[in-house]
Amino acid sequence: MNEAIALSVISLRSGKGGPFGAVVVKDGEIIAKAHNQVTSTNDPTAHAEIVAIRDACKVLQTFQLTGCELYTSCEPCPMCLGAIYWARLDKVYYANTKADAAQIGFDDQFIYEELDLPISDRKLPII
Repeated sequence: MNEAIALSVISLRSGKGGPFGAVVVKDGEIIAKAHNQVTSTNDPTAHAEIVAIRDACKVLQTFQLTGCELYTSCEPCPMCLGAIYWARLDKVYYANTKADAAQIGFDDQFIYEELDLPISDRKLPII
């Protein structure tokens, strides 16, 4: 967890992305680590968790991370949570809650609210 938090500080201080860091661990060994790279890559999917999952899959040469755990500086957003489920990680540990993130301008509650609505009632037309 300390490494994930340190990565979030690096991301914040470097200006390369939001204050988020993530580490994928297998059998007590760090397989991959990343910080948020959204602004530095102009990629809205380059959240720390997603980048760490992508890197871990490359290192382990698999698309499923069964047997791995994710340590992240903040409770995963809906996109990252989806990737975590798809990657089949065994467990997730996080330091800060989504409420903590919302207090500093990273509020994803609107996504949870949209997902609770029928598709026909969502703000984004899905046809």
